[in-house]
Amino acid sequence: MQTLTKTQLTFNEFLIQCPDEGLFELVNGEIVEMVNTRQHKDIAFFIMKKIDQEIDRLNLNFIVTTQVVIKTINKKGIEQGRLPDVSVIDRTLWRSAPADYAALTEPIQLAVEVVSTNWENDYVDKLYEYEQLGIKEYWIVDYLAIASRALLGDPKFPTISIYGLNEQGKYQRSQFRSDEIIVSPTFSELQITANRIFQA
Repeated sequence: MQTLTKTQLTFNEFLIQCPDEGLFELVNGEIVEMVNTRQHKDIAFFIMKKIDQEIDRLNLNFIVTTQVVIKTINKKGIEQGRLPDVSVIDRTLWRSAPADYAALTEPIQLAVEVVSTNWENDYVDKLYEYEQLGIKEYWIVDYLAIASRALLGDPKFPTISIYGLNEQGKYQRSQFRSDEIIVSPTFSELQITANRIFQA
């Protein structure tokens, strides 16, 4: 990640100043460029492709993209601009403002984050922000098993953590490793193992 700003920006200033080329988030008032490895990109693309196929197969009212910024609020009450690696969005919500360039402020159906070296962003910060916003499902794909043992167990293995909102609006976690078939609350018929995603 590379920080591009020296002054604290509001969310609206971020939308205006964010460069057109590249992938960026607003983190604590700063524009941060998201720089990912090829393997990271491959995994995100594979997940997007499989979800898109499932949406088509079942004729679901969703779209899937890698290009949407979501407005969230962190624990200090500061507006953030998050760019999930993969976003699944209600098609009706997406098409309600087809000419809009602004970020989404409503909760999406599913956010996927592929873990990079700054793993606490995904497991702590974004977990809190996505839960507070009401994103119904959140995947953390830790293909390098770089999070703490408290999160991954000892010994650590590559893990996909899937969080689904319960009736109280709190995330409940399920974890999947090796040849276990992941269980998605949104895509209950998806038949993909954790290893197949890691090997994308």
